[in-house]
This record gives sequence, structure tokens and C-alpha cells, in this order.
Amino acid sequence: MPVSDAFHIYDTTLRDGAQQEGLNLSVHDKLAIARHLDELGVGFIEGGWPGANPKDTEFFARAKKELQLKNAVFVAFGATRRPNAKAADDVLLGALRDSGAPAVTLVAKAFDRHVDLALKTTLDENLEMIRDSVTHLIQEGQRVFLDAEHFFDGYRSNRAYALEVVRVAAEAGADVIALCDTNGGMLPDELSQVVHDVLTASSARLGIHCHNDTGCAVANSMAAVAAGATHVQGTINGYGERTGNADLVTIVANLELKKHQLVLPKNALQEAFRISHAVAEVTNVAPSGRQPYVGVSAFAHKAGLHASAIKVDPSLYQHEDPASVGNDMRMLVSDMAGRASIELKSQELGVDLGGDKELIGRIVDRVKEMESRGFTFEAADASFELLVHEEINGKRPSFFTIDHWLTTVERSEDQSILTKAQIKVTAMGKQISCTGVGNGPVNAFDNALRTGLKVLYPELEVLELTDYKVRILEGRLGTGAVTRVLVETSDGKGEWNTVGVHENVIAASAMALEDAVTFGLLRQGRKPE
Repeated sequence: MPVSDAFHIYDTTLRDGAQQEGLNLSVHDKLAIARHLDELGVGFIEGGWPGANPKDTEFFARAKKELQLKNAVFVAFGATRRPNAKAADDVLLGALRDSGAPAVTLVAKAFDRHVDLALKTTLDENLEMIRDSVTHLIQEGQRVFLDAEHFFDGYRSNRAYALEVVRVAAEAGADVIALCDTNGGMLPDELSQVVHDVLTASSARLGIHCHNDTGCAVANSMAAVAAGATHVQGTINGYGERTGNADLVTIVANLELKKHQLVLPKNALQEAFRISHAVAEVTNVAPSGRQPYVGVSAFAHKAGLHASAIKVDPSLYQHEDPASVGNDMRMLVSDMAGRASIELKSQELGVDLGGDKELIGRIVDRVKEMESRGFTFEAADASFELLVHEEINGKRPSFFTIDHWLTTVERSEDQSILTKAQIKVTAMGKQISCTGVGNGPVNAFDNALRTGLKVLYPELEVLELTDYKVRILEGRLGTGAVTRVLVETSDGKGEWNTVGVHENVIAASAMALEDAVTFGLLRQGRKPE
């Protein structure tokens, strides 16, 4: 039986995780995150609620055409039919049917009080809504999971009814009934007893969906698995409403490294650090340095007893080998940190450093120095590759030099905004003056740069700036706010990411755009000057 079917790792970052305060995902963001999750090897990716809002409806339409998943099954989320209606006539069930998703997760009330107060219907009708909705979608050819919402609160209030919800859903054909700790109030010992009781009382396949309000979301998920659940829901980096959902990265690492249970494709866990941080850049939510396994501080050690012991044997002060999740041990007072990851990352990008310790050491030092100034290369592979080429060859790959630039933003009396950029560049021995307009200074700069260079490099016609993110880095350089800009560029065949850091947001953007165009020309097969 495939790993994904024997045991389900089910990601709900794009739906439940997106409900985190301050986290706003565009359709483009959701597509990018889905691809990262698929790379990690999760079994199921819940995309959102088609039909419930325009963004999710557009996302499902685009996913149908643009998302080619290698590992994961794409899942649509929705509710059971309305009270006293037919499933076949329900508009929102129709949107799930038409979503193109091979699997659907239906949320249903398992707490009698919610049925009465929120649904305003009878307990029997709620059971009929579950039975009718599950049966209908299965008949339409979709695989169905059921989220038993507020299950644990419902179990305490009316055990018999909560168990009946599970029985009816399983009898109707739902593959898995996920028991949801919706309010996040459970503790591991209590939760495992309930899961054990439900498994004893029914023949249903059970899953678990935990929130972190008691700080126990991961522990509760592990307790449910120990009690017999074979389907775990969570979000990457623990994103979610209130205090967040169970962090799937931690759960997967615990299962594979502590319980020796393979739940991802072989060796996929080694990508956890890279993917966790790449998703953090897409969400524009700073990753926690103290996140288990994949935080930058997860295997960081200061001088003293720890350092001297680790020189003898790293396992003396580390519970796992950091490489198992793609992270690095960091000796905060030595040059040991980062060498392995630099070498591995360079190999991944197709650049052989040949085991040259001096070269690798120079790259490590350069990366550490730049990261101390606010650069990040986790989500800027193209900028990192250009840096590596510079260290190997003694000079940066270059097709042009930006000699001068000027941006202006003008608001006229009729309230319209006009943004212009003027750039002087030297390329192939010629100085070119170019101008561009845009909906902002960065857009104008991008248009001016590529318009001017297209005369000499027609390949730039296919380049398109597909994403742009700005983060203010607090607490750096005293009171001077440093800005980090991440730019994603596409040539229609692939995307690459570049980074720029400066006190001035336009200067940071110019840096990232210069890298983006340089790397784009390398991809097109051009040889640097």
C-alpha cells in the first residue's frame, strides 16, 4: 500500500492556515505554496472552499489547469448540505462537485449544542445531512473525508450522539472521519482516551485535527496516532487561527525520526528546512527561529560546555542529526556552521564546488556576513547561485552595469499618480538611457531596465516579474529600518527568486531586479561579458 494511503499526512495550510491573523494569500501565493507542499511529499493538500468566496473559486479553476501534483491529492473543502434540502440541489455541494478536486472534505457538526444553536435543526436531520452529502459526492465519483467539528466538546456533552455522527459518516462511505479539537482545549492524556474509545466503539478509520490553544496541538496529534488514528491534519509551520494549528513539519519529523514510521516519500524529510522557510517567505510571516527541527536556532549552540562537548560528539547535545530535516548545526562562535548546507545547495543547483574547503569557507563566510545584514537565500536561489559563481570565478556574472537611476512619483491636481523611472546602463560597451512608467517606482524601474536592455538582449522579452514582496527588518542598524525585497521572475518555463537589501526600498528592489535579469539571461544561455 502506498505511504499516502496507509497513513495520511493531510495539509490544510491553504484553508485553515490562511485564517491566521495578518496572513493574506493571493491566488498566486496559494499555487506557489501548493507546489512546495507537494515537493515535501504530503499526501493531501486542502485547497480551500470553492464557491464560498471568489478567491478560492478562482484558485480551484487555475489549479485544475496549472497544478501538476507529483505526490499529493488535491482536496476541496466544504460543508454538508443545508437542513431540509436535497444534496443534489445544494449550490455549495455543486461547487465541490465541479471543483475538479478528486477528493472532498466535508465539515459536519458533532456537538449537539452546535446542531441546535448554529445549524438550528434537529439532531436527526444533522445525521441525514451527513449521510445524504457523503453518499451524493461518492456517487459523483469523489473520495470523501469528514471533519467532525467540535468532536471532543460534543463527546463530553453527548457521547452517544458524537459516536453516531462517526457511525453514520462511515456507513455512508466516508473514507476517514477526522476528529476535530476545534477550540484547541484538549490535553494529550484525555484526547488519547477518547480516540481509543471511538475506535473501540466503531469500525471507522479515524483522523485527527488539532488546534494549539493549550500549546498541545502536536502532542495531541501524536497521542491520537498512538491511540490508532491513521490520518493527521495540520499546517506547515503551524499557521492557523488564534494560536495556530498543529505544525505538520514537527509531526512528520516526530513520526519518521522518533517512531520510525515512514509517512513521506523516502528522503523527502531532508527538504523540510528548505520548504518550511520557502513557504514562510511566500506567506511573508517571519519564521520562528525556535521552531522544532527547522528553526534556524533548532541546532544552534553557544560557546562553553556545549561547544566543547559537541566537538567530541555532536549527539551529546543534539536529539537528532540536523541533516535529517535539511537543517544545520550552528556553532555560534566557530566556522563549522553552514558548510554542509552550502555544499548540498550548490549541488542541487548544479554547481560542483569540488570539495574545495577554502572556496566553501569563503562562501559560508560571505553568506553569514550578508545574512547578518538582512539577506536571506532560503527563498532566493538565483541570488545565491550568482554569489557562488562570483566566488568560484572571482567576478560576478555580468551582462550590464547600472550606472545611474532616478525614480519620480508625482500626484497631479486631478489626483492621478504618475510614476517614472530613468536608468543609464552600460552593456556590450554601449551606454543606454532608458525610461519606463509603471503603477509604482519598482514597476517603472523594472519596465525601464528591460525596455532598454531588450535592444541588445531580445531574450528579455519573455521575462515577467510574477511576484514582489517587501519585509521591514526590525531591530537592525539601530533605528534605521532595513528593507528586504524578494522578487520572483518567470520566463514561461520556470521561476526564480532574487533578493535585495537596503535602507531604501527602491535600492533594495533595484538590487533584486538586477539579479533577476542577470539570472534570466544565464537561463537563456547567454555567456556573461
